Amino acid sequence: MHFYEMSSRLIGDTVSKVSDNMTTVVLAASVITLILGYVSKVLLRQSSDKDLKYPPYIPSSIPFLGHAIAFGKSPIEFLESAYEKYGPVFSFTMVGSTFTYLLGSDAAQLMFNSKNDDLNAEDVYSRLTTPVFGKGVAYDVPNPVFLEQKKMLKTGLNIAHFREHVKIIEAETKEYFQRWGDSGERNLFEALSELIILTASSCLHGKEIRSMLNERVAQLYADLDGGFSHAAWLLPGWLPLPSFRKRDRAHKEIKNIFFKVTQKRRQSGEKVDDILQTLIDATYKDGRPLNDNEIAGMLIGLLLAGQHTSSTTSAWMGFFMARDKSLQERCYAEQKAACGEDLPPLDYDQLKDLNLLERCLKETLRLRPPIMTMMRMARSPQTAAGYTIPVGHQVCVSPTVNHRLCDTWDKRLEFNPDRYLDDNLAAGEKFAYVPFGAGRHRCIGENFAYVQIKTIWSTLLRMYDFDLVDGYFPTINYTTMIHTPNNPVIRYKKRTQ
Repeated sequence: MHFYEMSSRLIGDTVSKVSDNMTTVVLAASVITLILGYVSKVLLRQSSDKDLKYPPYIPSSIPFLGHAIAFGKSPIEFLESAYEKYGPVFSFTMVGSTFTYLLGSDAAQLMFNSKNDDLNAEDVYSRLTTPVFGKGVAYDVPNPVFLEQKKMLKTGLNIAHFREHVKIIEAETKEYFQRWGDSGERNLFEALSELIILTASSCLHGKEIRSMLNERVAQLYADLDGGFSHAAWLLPGWLPLPSFRKRDRAHKEIKNIFFKVTQKRRQSGEKVDDILQTLIDATYKDGRPLNDNEIAGMLIGLLLAGQHTSSTTSAWMGFFMARDKSLQERCYAEQKAACGEDLPPLDYDQLKDLNLLERCLKETLRLRPPIMTMMRMARSPQTAAGYTIPVGHQVCVSPTVNHRLCDTWDKRLEFNPDRYLDDNLAAGEKFAYVPFGAGRHRCIGENFAYVQIKTIWSTLLRMYDFDLVDGYFPTINYTTMIHTPNNPVIRYKKRTQ
C-alpha cells in the first residue's frame, strides 16, 4: 500500500507537470506500472512455499533493473560466468521480469521437449511478432492453429522448389554484386541484408511481389523490420514511439500490396508453383481456406522471420573465410571439383556436394548462432536439474552459450569446419547444437536457409577473393536482438580463374 500511495502521487505530479506531452505521460505511467508489478512479484515470491527448491538466484543491488545493464553490455560473458558459478540452471532479474536460463544439453531438453501449454511461446513473442506480421497468424493465434499454418508453409519449402531456388539465387547474387566492381572495400552485412530480401522475395513470394520490390518497398521492409527491437520487446506496442509508428505504417502498406497481388492471382485463375499459390490453395483441417489477411501475414512472416538471421549468418561466414585464406582457397577448389573446372551455373545436386562449404556454414552457426536466446513463459511449475521453476518465469536456452561450453566442445572458440568430419564431443548430446531450435520447436526454414546461404557464398567465391581490412575481424554488436557484426567492412578483389 505504501508503494501504491507513492506511485499515485508520482503519477499525479508527473501529469500536472507534463500534461502537454502525452508521450511522456504514457511512458511515465508505463514505468510506474512495471515497478508496481515487480514489487508485487517480489512480495508474492517471498510468501510462497519455502519447501520448494528454486534455481539459484543471482542477486543484484539494483532494484527492478536487476542485471539488465550487465547482461545488455555482454550477455555471453554474463551467462558463461553464471554457468561457472551457479551451474546449468539459474535465475536473475531484468526490468522487473525473472529469467531462468537452462544451459547445457541436459537442462535444455526441458524447453525442447515441452508442450506449449506448459512453456508458452505466445506469451513471450506475440508482442514482437503481432505488430509486424499482423493479427490472425503466428503467435497471435492458438498454438494448434499456428502449427497448421507452419505446415502449410513447409509444404511450399520442398526439394522441387529448392532446385529452382538455386538458379534464382545465383542469378540475383551475380546481378547484385556486379555493382561492386573489380575491387574495393564494402559493408558486407549491409549488402547481404539487401540481397537476402531480394532472393527470399524471388523464391518465396512469387514473381508479382518480387517485381514490385523497388527502393520504396525495400524501405517499407526496413521500417517493418525495425519492429524487432529491444524496445518492442520491453515496452507496450501502443506507445507512440517513432519506430513503432513507422512499423505500423509499413505493415499497413505492405499488406495492401499483398492484398492486391493475391486478389489479382485469384481472379486470373493462373496457377503458379510458388508459396503464394500454396497459401491460396491451402485449407485448415476444418476445410476453411486462408483469407487474404492471413495470407499477407504469413508472407510477411516468411520473409522477415529469416531475413535478419540469414543476413547475419551470411556476413559472419564471410569474415570467418576472409580471416583464413587457406580455408577460402579450399572452398574455391571444392567448387571446381564438384562443378567442373569451367564453373558452369550451379544446380541443386552440385550444391549438396559442397561439403566443406556446408561445414563452414555449420561452424558459423555454432560460433555465431543468429538467435542468442530462445524463450518461453512458464505457465505451470517446471522441473530442471532438480530445481522447480515457478509460474511466470521466462525460461531461456542460449544456443550461443551451449555451442561453446568447454565441457562439450574441444577448442570451443576455434573456427574449425573440419570438426564435423568425425564424431565430436557434442555428437552424443542431443541439444548441444541447436542453431535452428530442436524437436517440435525446430525452425521450418532451416533447409531453405542452407540452400540460400550456400548458393550465395558459392557464387561469391567464384566472383571474388576476400580479405579482412587491415586484419580487423568484427566484434559483436550486442545492442541488437540478433547479434550482428560491428563495422562489417570487407576487402574484395575480382578473382582470376
